[in-house]
Amino acid sequence: MESVYLLVETDVGKLEEVLRRVRAVAGVTEVQAVTGPFDLIVKVEAPQINQALDVVVHKIRRVPGIKATETLVTVASG
Repeated sequence: MESVYLLVETDVGKLEEVLRRVRAVAGVTEVQAVTGPFDLIVKVEAPQINQALDVVVHKIRRVPGIKATETLVTVASG
């Protein structure tokens, strides 16, 4: 399995709605609300990295209330 982490900044007042919608996306295995410049950390898993990135680009980034994202592709785990 390949993993991608997505840092998400939401519009003001939209955190709970975005969290709920992102959690429902196929391929999303974890969503955590955090403090700092981003509001959510999202973990996406798929058999191939291109499939994980497709979830980010075509599903998560289209969720209403998302202001900005930053994608982190894992290169090693342990």
